Amino acid sequence: MTIRASALAALLAVSLLARPALAQTPPLEQALAEMRNDIQARADNKGYPIAGMDPQDARDVLASIHSLDRDEWAAAWSARADKYIATAKAATDTTAKRDAYLAAWRLYMFAAWPARTSPGKEAAYHKAADAYRAYGVLLDPPVEVVRIPYEGKEIVGYLRLPKGVNPAPVVIAMGGLDEFKEYEALGFDKGALAHGLGVFAMDMPGVGESPVPMAVGSERVFSRVIDYLAGRKEVDANKIGIYGVSAGGYWSALMAYVEPKRIRAAAAFGAPTDGYFTEAWQRKSWGTKEYLFGLKEARMFVYGTNDEAVFLERISHFSLKTRGLLDKPSAPLLLGNGANDTQVPIADLYLPLTAGSPKFSWVNPTGGHTGRGPGWSEERVNSEVVAAWFAGQMK
Repeated sequence: MTIRASALAALLAVSLLARPALAQTPPLEQALAEMRNDIQARADNKGYPIAGMDPQDARDVLASIHSLDRDEWAAAWSARADKYIATAKAATDTTAKRDAYLAAWRLYMFAAWPARTSPGKEAAYHKAADAYRAYGVLLDPPVEVVRIPYEGKEIVGYLRLPKGVNPAPVVIAMGGLDEFKEYEALGFDKGALAHGLGVFAMDMPGVGESPVPMAVGSERVFSRVIDYLAGRKEVDANKIGIYGVSAGGYWSALMAYVEPKRIRAAAAFGAPTDGYFTEAWQRKSWGTKEYLFGLKEARMFVYGTNDEAVFLERISHFSLKTRGLLDKPSAPLLLGNGANDTQVPIADLYLPLTAGSPKFSWVNPTGGHTGRGPGWSEERVNSEVVAAWFAGQMK
């Protein structure tokens, strides 16, 4: 079930203003009921952003929520996660411990989703990161938490290398405005490792633990990561790639132009490149039913504002066309998406294909954002399309 426009309007009004006095009005009750149904449907069908969550966990948590207050939602999902943390700590079996930490991560992360716009969501995000790291050290091969000094701060990332490949090709991977590095590590490293690729998962600018804001010029953070990886003896400095999805795809596409000599290959799926950054597209896409909830608020949060006019002005400077990059040479670049994407215009995939260095493309004719759709889960796209392409380029 999707949220009808009238219900969504009520939801966003209350979510943004957090007015308890409106909590019992009929439109709110309708919005809350439809939100519960939509979330449960995604849990039942392994839909983003809660693919992998136990449907019973979702059902129980949703039954305990009685308003749209951000912190009530964060507390409800976090309370369920806390139980898994207790289970993990008590477990003596490695598999059981690992599975419990992963279940806790899924719940904490959804408590913080789509943006850390309240104290409860902020706290849930940090608990999610801790749960993922406890899970990651139990994997084989394990996840290494990497901290790279950067302009008085640090870049935090997760490095996972394939067994028996030394030095290994490594792909820097990042998600979008709500798909923190933990999502990308989970979603991409399985397929990457199967193809003999290592993964360095990190947050894009303005998201998660990134030390830089969502701003033109923040791409320098990726050059620093390339410096670091190239200095690791376990990493093949001549085989470093970069992969981003959604807003993260903007940065991976950009880096194909910024670092064409040091990046062996780049992939960008569902990537904004030009039309996305216009006011007309933003206003059109805010009403999409493809996104679960809070799209406009999450976008503005990543750009560091809750003012619509400021947000629209800031995004206008990001277009790769406006920045004069599209005609320049680039590293080999794979552009992918679904033809029915309602969050990023499909024209933003076609535009870079017509200029500069020859490029590769993959379009799911029935898919939505980033190419997901019936028969094409995010995991399948990552493994069969993206990782396979990187493996070919790394040879």
